Amino acid sequence: MQFPTINRPPVALTMALAEVGSATAAGELSHMGIRDPHIRGPVAQQRGRSIAGPALTLQFMPKREDLHNASEYEDPEKQLHRHVLYQVERGDVVVVDARADMASGIFGEMMLTYLAGRGGAGVVIDGCIRDSRKAMELDLGYWVRGTTPNFHIQTGIVPFAVNVPVACGGVLVMPGDIIVADDDGAVVVPIGMAEALLERASKHAEWEDFSRAKLSEGGDLRKYYPLSAEAEAEFRAWQAMQQPA
Repeated sequence: MQFPTINRPPVALTMALAEVGSATAAGELSHMGIRDPHIRGPVAQQRGRSIAGPALTLQFMPKREDLHNASEYEDPEKQLHRHVLYQVERGDVVVVDARADMASGIFGEMMLTYLAGRGGAGVVIDGCIRDSRKAMELDLGYWVRGTTPNFHIQTGIVPFAVNVPVACGGVLVMPGDIIVADDDGAVVVPIGMAEALLERASKHAEWEDFSRAKLSEGGDLRKYYPLSAEAEAEFRAWQAMQQPA
């Protein structure tokens, strides 16, 4: 079987976006015209993990038995959830439109072990995983709706397409878009906007560092957040002091 692949962005870009975080990414994207990039439904399963990486996508559809009535291990190479994993490279994020289904475990421990072994950063699934106790021991990030003991085609959905546009958590994800995910959730960054977003976010983060310091000292919220014109000169002086001698 042949499937489309993706073009991957520079690693430095994805690493920088992971530092930006989902909240700043979502806020800046809203100012850039993307009103709501938050993938709703999947939530962080481990606190404190932050990732960013290009999206490999997997689409599920409702099961129709005349087209798909195989068992769990019957003819594995026809099971498309395997084929998205075959494409994984270091730092990739597998994004799955599982139709918000709470009855099927899209990936289990063995598939997720393979994903981790390939260097994948994590999964964002509008649905469930299984074998969660062992899966959570892997070096992966998980943003999912929940868990289930059922395997992926046991109930009412089947994997249908790899690396196609998907609707995950109500948001359009194109293959190769960058996913930024942390404790606040997962955000999709259109690949064509990623560098501009990083530039905006870096400027935002810098004045927020200054404002945070001032607010922690009891500074006036009206003056320092957002940064007012009155505080601009003070901010510039603070910037200059941060430069290495």
